[in-house]
Amino acid sequence: MKSEVYNQSVCIMDSVAYLYYIEKRTLAEISQDLGISKPTVSRLLKRAVDEGVVEFKISKPFADCIDLEKKIMSRYGLKSVIVVPVLEPEKLLNPEETKKRVALEGARYVQRIVTDDDILGMSWGGTMYHLIQYLNPCRKVNAKVITMHGSIADCDEKLAVNNLVRRAAMAFGGKNVSICANGLADSREHCRQIQDDAKFQKIFSLLKYINISVSGVGVFYPSVDSLLASSGYLKPHEMKELIEQKVCCDFALRFINRDGQECESSLKDRTLSIGLDTYRQIPCKIVVASGSKKAHAIRALLKGNLVDVLVIDYYLASALYAL
Repeated sequence: MKSEVYNQSVCIMDSVAYLYYIEKRTLAEISQDLGISKPTVSRLLKRAVDEGVVEFKISKPFADCIDLEKKIMSRYGLKSVIVVPVLEPEKLLNPEETKKRVALEGARYVQRIVTDDDILGMSWGGTMYHLIQYLNPCRKVNAKVITMHGSIADCDEKLAVNNLVRRAAMAFGGKNVSICANGLADSREHCRQIQDDAKFQKIFSLLKYINISVSGVGVFYPSVDSLLASSGYLKPHEMKELIEQKVCCDFALRFINRDGQECESSLKDRTLSIGLDTYRQIPCKIVVASGSKKAHAIRALLKGNLVDVLVIDYYLASALYAL
């Protein structure tokens, strides 16, 4: 009889909802205060939601992010999309702070999925630097971390890929493997000599076993904003050649056009990096990027089937979806 009375009482349903959602009382406390059982409290809370007494609302910036995640994931057939909320207008944003926010979510995603048996491939860059700083050393896994390409001469030492994988391995508590050669050889012949070295072959053969990769992306279109372009990695005639090849972005030292294919430049056969065909076979390819200026670069990677998981900020997601 009591249960029926309570089920018909709007007043007690209101009280239960207020105590639980506003005063943050536990089910046990409400049960004791109102003299009803905990199952009855649970039923009244459900009824409060069903009858519209309680309404749940996600505020607009966060709801927009969830909406973009679903739309981009559906459009491109991705495994997962994480859109990081940004409350400030983009023109007032500090790009480095946005990069850090996105890198943090990238680090959290990697640590959610990585296990002891995984081989994690990493590329270089500013986003990767921040991502590694955010790895939680308390969450140890015996994963192996490996560079997906050679080093970049004259780059900021903290961004060097061998340093990045070493720090990532320290955070995970696992092992690290580095390709100890410059990413761009002086000539095609020199590149072949390096590739013929037994030690190099042993390391390079591990690339086909990578099952999780995490990378950033550099921008060449519609304007050039890439560390490879500003670090002295490219000579003027090489830069000219890439522009003529309609380069859109750089990705793990590979230069990608707007259709998601590698540019047929003279750099292709001089580059010591994972081949795109091998890269596409990686089961979980994570790309982490920020800033709306990278929209064309991300779309090129998506068209080239180079992404499974995308971690980006709200403005980049909006620009990407609008293309």
